[in-house]
Amino acid sequence: MITVEEIRVIGEARVLAGLDQGRLDLQRHLLTHGDQPQLTRADYTNLSEAVGLRGRGGAAFPVALKLQDLPARGVEAVVVNGSESEPVSRKDRLLLTQSPHLVLDGAVGLAHALGAPHVLIAVHDPAAALSVREALMERDDGLAVEVRETPGRFVAGEARAVLSALEGGLAVPPGRRVLPTRKGYHRRPTFLSNVETFAQLAVLARLGSRGFSSTGLISEPGTQLLTVDGAVQWPGVIEAPTGVPLDTVLQYAGAEPGPVLLGGYHGRWLEQTDGVTLQRPEVSAGIILALGPATCPLGEVTRVAQWLSSQSAGQCGPCVFGLAALVDDFARLTVGDPQGWHDAHRHLGLVPGRGACAHPDGTARFLTSALEVFDDDVQRHLSGRGCGRPVLGLLGGAR
Repeated sequence: MITVEEIRVIGEARVLAGLDQGRLDLQRHLLTHGDQPQLTRADYTNLSEAVGLRGRGGAAFPVALKLQDLPARGVEAVVVNGSESEPVSRKDRLLLTQSPHLVLDGAVGLAHALGAPHVLIAVHDPAAALSVREALMERDDGLAVEVRETPGRFVAGEARAVLSALEGGLAVPPGRRVLPTRKGYHRRPTFLSNVETFAQLAVLARLGSRGFSSTGLISEPGTQLLTVDGAVQWPGVIEAPTGVPLDTVLQYAGAEPGPVLLGGYHGRWLEQTDGVTLQRPEVSAGIILALGPATCPLGEVTRVAQWLSSQSAGQCGPCVFGLAALVDDFARLTVGDPQGWHDAHRHLGLVPGRGACAHPDGTARFLTSALEVFDDDVQRHLSGRGCGRPVLGLLGGAR
């Protein structure tokens, strides 16, 4: 669980306001944020469009477009996707455990505006589930709000996998790519987004577009939550304006020099961070991992690849066989086998675009980026000398 010492803010605290004093119960929440305004569907759509609000999960889909895609009547549910299944990510669990009322304000307020009779909060973390249930005991929202616990596997956090789990099925993404706004919970129109999105909606409802836009980028103003980990002095969750330079965040976290993984296990590696700003969709799920100079990059990447392969949904060849082949390729490359290098490039050209979900594509992106950024390290391993560094396990949850 995130401690107060692991919560940091660059600029103005909005989503994390008040958390320097610990968890916000309903009384402290209202003292910190004020009452939640009652807005219409048009209000939410216009506000989201005015500030260019995007979902704060991996897809970064514009919230206004998602709202516009819903029918005028018959919205079945609002679903809060709290299945934060990337091991290193902590921002959504932080909100659910420390500021649950802000998330509930965003979800319940939107459900009332859409005429949806249900709000479902899907979580896989027991502490988060307990915190939200305790928060619900303090509220009277006038509609059905339910906490559902879901599996913690990596692919179980994908939107369609969450919907399947909520309906009693397997928590795996189905092969069909149908938007939840068309066929979501119980095959009916559903608004689904991740935890931070609803917290940002609650902030936007209170501040309005002008107040919300007083910080951050012109194209997508406001703040964002970032999980920073790896070779840093102060790991944790940072709230920062959108468009903040990556170097500023790294300095704030006391990061060691070296490559950075941006976007988590489905993200990409950066060798140089100068001039990089943090905004969606580039920052993806808001994860920044500093590698530092002391660990073996290829060893770190191979360990994560092994973990990602173990998280396969097991429903298509690129995921079952393609990822397993890539793990073998990188393992051979790490011990200096040139054929591993050739096979890795061949398989990385075959996997993308052929899976039943985004997991094979994201893994391939992560590994392709690693081969590009760590080319010097690859050559040292292929020479038979290796890099001489241990594998410290700095990439987080694949431990």
